[in-house]
Amino acid sequence: MASTAAFGFKEPSLIRTQAYIDGKWVDAKDGGVIKVTNPATAEELGTVPELGLDETKQAIAAASEAFKTWSKTTPKQRHDILMKFYALMQEHQDDLARLITLENGKPLAEAKGEHAYSASFIESGRVAEEAVRTYGEVIPSPFPQLRNVVIKQPIGMVLSPHRAILTPWNFPSAMITRKLGAALAAGCTAVIKPPSETPFSALALVELATRAGVPPGVINVVTTQANVSAVGREMCENTAVKKVSFTGSTPVAKMLYGLAASTLKKVSIEAGGNAPFIVFDDADIDAAVAGAIVCKFRGTGQTCVCANRIYVQSSVYADFASRLAEKVAAFKVGNGLDENTTHGPLIHDRAIEKVQRHVDDALAKGAQLIHGGKRLPGPGSFFAPTVLSDVPPDALVNKEETFGPLAALTRFETEEEVIKLANDTPVGLAGYFYSRDVGRVWRVAEALEVGMVGTNTGLISQAVIPFGGVKESGLGREGGHGIEEYMNVKFIAFGGL
Repeated sequence: MASTAAFGFKEPSLIRTQAYIDGKWVDAKDGGVIKVTNPATAEELGTVPELGLDETKQAIAAASEAFKTWSKTTPKQRHDILMKFYALMQEHQDDLARLITLENGKPLAEAKGEHAYSASFIESGRVAEEAVRTYGEVIPSPFPQLRNVVIKQPIGMVLSPHRAILTPWNFPSAMITRKLGAALAAGCTAVIKPPSETPFSALALVELATRAGVPPGVINVVTTQANVSAVGREMCENTAVKKVSFTGSTPVAKMLYGLAASTLKKVSIEAGGNAPFIVFDDADIDAAVAGAIVCKFRGTGQTCVCANRIYVQSSVYADFASRLAEKVAAFKVGNGLDENTTHGPLIHDRAIEKVQRHVDDALAKGAQLIHGGKRLPGPGSFFAPTVLSDVPPDALVNKEETFGPLAALTRFETEEEVIKLANDTPVGLAGYFYSRDVGRVWRVAEALEVGMVGTNTGLISQAVIPFGGVKESGLGREGGHGIEEYMNVKFIAFGGL
C-alpha cells in the first residue's frame, strides 16, 4: 500500500492503490501486487494489484453491461459529464502534476504542461464539444422512392462491447485522456490497462471521472505486469471488445494487431517513431537550436515524436553543433521536484542501457563526443544529456528509436540526399525541419514520409490535431478527428416513399 503522506498531496484521497472494476476498487484475488518506484530516487512509491485473466474478463463483462445504458445517453449528457471531469482535473491540477513527476520523473514544470495537455483532451472541441456534433448526413438518391441517410453510432452497439485501452508510461496522464475522452464522448465504455511503471495517474483520473458522474462499469482499470501477455490477449481476442487502442513500441503493436485480427476488431495504433530533424543552410539557426532542444530533450528524450536523427547541412553544421552543445551543457539534471531541475531521469535502468549502447556504437563507428555520453552517479536512473557529432548514417541511433537524451548529428549536402536519409526507415510518425525558403518548405513537408510534420517548430503536440503516423508507426488518428475512430457509420435506405 502507498503511504499517502509520502506523495505530499493537498487531497490524499486521489491516491488509489487498487484496480477499478464495475464501480468498485478491488485487489487481486491472489493478493499479488506490483511495486511502483520513483525513477529519480529508486524509492518505492507504493503498490497496485497484479490482476490476471479472471479479473480482466470481469472488467470486460462490466463494460459490456454498462454499454447498454451508456451508449443510449444523449451526446449532451455525455458532454456535461466530460466538462465536469475537466473541471475536476483543473481543480486538482497541482496534485495531478506532482503525481506525474513522482512516478514518471519528468520535471514538475513539464508535468504541469502534460496535465494541461491531458485536460485539453477532455475539454477541447475535439472531445467534450464534439460529443454533440457527431453529425450524420443525407445523400441524394438517384431513385425517387428512396431516401439515403447516414448516422453514426458507438462502436459495436448491438453486441454491447467496450473499448480496450493500452497506454504507455511516458505520458501517464495525457495518453489516458487522449483515448478515454474520445471513447466516452462517442458513447463507448472502456477497460484501461495502464503501464505498470506509472499506474497512479490513471487511477487518480478514474477517481475524478467517477466524481464527475461517469456510471459504474463505464470505465474499468486493470493493473498488471507479470500477466500482461494474458491480459493483452484477452482484450484483443474477446468478442465483446470491438475496439483496441494502443500506444507503444512497434513490435508489441504488431503482436496486438495480429491478435485483434482474429475478431476483425477496429484498431488504433500509435507505435514507434524515428523522427528526423533537418536543419537547412537557410534556417534561422537560433530557432533551429531552440526547436531541437524542445523536440529532442523534452521528457529527457522519452517521447514518441522527439527528434531521433538530426541532419544538418554542411555549411551550418559547425555553428549548429556548437550552439546546441552549449545549451545542453547548461541543463540541470536531477529530481523533477527540485525547481532548479530542467531534465529528469529515464524511466528505469533498461532505458539507460539502450542509450549507452547507442552512444558506444556511434563512437565505435567514428562519431565524436561533444558532451555527456555516460550514466550519472548516484541513485536514480540518470543519464547525462549527450551530443554526438559526425554520426554515420549506419549507426544504431540512426536505425533505432533511442528514447533517451541523445542528440546525434549527421552531416548532409543536398536536399535530395537528406530526404532519402530521412525516409530510410520503416516507421513514419513525425518529422521536423527548419528552412526559410518557401518553396523548400512545401517540397520537404510533402516529401517526408510521416504522419505529422513540424516546419520551423519542434513542438507539434496539441489536442486538436489528428495525431498518428504512417508505415509501421501505426493506424488511425487520435486527438483531432479522434471521435470518428470510436463510431460506426451506418447507412439507412428508406424505401416506399
